[in-house]
Amino acid sequence: MNKPLRRIAIFCGLLVLALLLRDNWLQYVKTDALKNDPKNRRVTIARYATPRGDIIVDGEPVTGSTESSKSGLNDLKYKRTYKDGPMWAPVTGYASQAFGATQLESIDDGILTGNDDRLFFRKTLDMVTGKEQQGGDVVTTLNSAAQKAAWNGLKSRGGKGAVVALEPSTGKILALASYPSYDPSSFAGNSSKIDGAAWNKLQKKNNPADPMLNRALRETYPPGSTFKVVTAAAALENGKYTSADQKTESPLPWTMPGTTTQLKNEGNIPCENATMRAALQYSCNTVFGKIGADLGNDKMLAEAKKFGFDSEQFTPVRSNASVFSDNMNPSQTALSSIGQYNTAATPLQMAMVASAVANDGKLMKPYMVDELRSSNLDPVAKTDPEELSRPLSPSNAQILQQMMQTVVEKGTGTNARINGVTVGGKTGTAQHGVANSANPYAWFISYAKMPDGSSPVAVAVVIEDEHANRDDISGGGLAAPIAKNVMEAVIKSKK
Repeated sequence: MNKPLRRIAIFCGLLVLALLLRDNWLQYVKTDALKNDPKNRRVTIARYATPRGDIIVDGEPVTGSTESSKSGLNDLKYKRTYKDGPMWAPVTGYASQAFGATQLESIDDGILTGNDDRLFFRKTLDMVTGKEQQGGDVVTTLNSAAQKAAWNGLKSRGGKGAVVALEPSTGKILALASYPSYDPSSFAGNSSKIDGAAWNKLQKKNNPADPMLNRALRETYPPGSTFKVVTAAAALENGKYTSADQKTESPLPWTMPGTTTQLKNEGNIPCENATMRAALQYSCNTVFGKIGADLGNDKMLAEAKKFGFDSEQFTPVRSNASVFSDNMNPSQTALSSIGQYNTAATPLQMAMVASAVANDGKLMKPYMVDELRSSNLDPVAKTDPEELSRPLSPSNAQILQQMMQTVVEKGTGTNARINGVTVGGKTGTAQHGVANSANPYAWFISYAKMPDGSSPVAVAVVIEDEHANRDDISGGGLAAPIAKNVMEAVIKSKK
């Protein structure tokens, strides 16, 4: 071969080598980036080419799929539908052709579309048989009766609020409601005229009620007096007090350390040197504020963290971290120990507090997905209950149970009493706004115990109603009746 031909052959060989290298780079190295590139229309087309699998509650789907309109340039065949969309939106999230997906619809998108690697055998079998690819299902832990009770309670109350119910022995989420809410079906397609308009109406800038905010997981509120359950646990765990009926060293009035400010109680209630039981029954700020100041920031923070404060929770949907601050002086610690100052909690967090007390001091990790399964109902993954921490010893948990039961039997939580069931609870009315200028938040946390000693449910309810008469706002009056209905719904569903 002469020299010019040799050079041409080498040059062509290098071109072929470069082409092969580029092809392998795109096929193996860049494949995930290209596949997930939002500009890759083929991925979106494939996602909506077949009906999605369903999100299941109590054996029934709360989602569905329908063929999209053929009008315009719509090349996406199926869009999502929802049954009782506003009620279930805090659980499901949304899957929209135009706006993407959130929560379970996003986290388990691979299972629902049938593209998850764990469905490889199913996909291969469908390919061989010529069957259309099918998505798998997400089976939740939710209890439909409890969810309906929570939703209906919030809706009838009006305003804003959230409810979370847990199964203390496992951590299963039984109810997760947020109000106001939205219907994910209203913007499931990609029509700018219909879906785009519905989406814009739901945005906070256009709707101050912010219906797309998941208040059960993503909003932190001052927990008010419900946090006194954590402070009582800290007192018991650190040996400051050892029984429900031991008198506390609590003068009245009590001036916060390093200040000239007296911590006030709500009304003329018997808080001077009150027992632990009476202090929780009457919700004595002076008693629990002094406990927090006496124990100090470090011990209070350590106990709060055992209950889950200062950590995000993944259910698998992410929940904001609740807050108990570090580096506080004694008076700040006192205020934080009665659920004010910087202390803030999600409804999920306060349900975890009640759950740990009910479960004899053992806090289970909260979760809402029981099982992932393929289209032919074969299990793909199963969630096993997992212990998160031990905020209380069994003996101290039982002391705190006695105290919380007194709150419901003859204290501020009598609206949560259930015939034939032992109920423990704690009310809270948390200050809101500059200098407490806005209507306070009404809280109630509780659990139910059956005659056999089992505890099927723990609940947290928060109500924020700027239109209510300020004097009518209380945890026992607004939130406790909703908690009672949710607990009754769970109990009846298990019979």
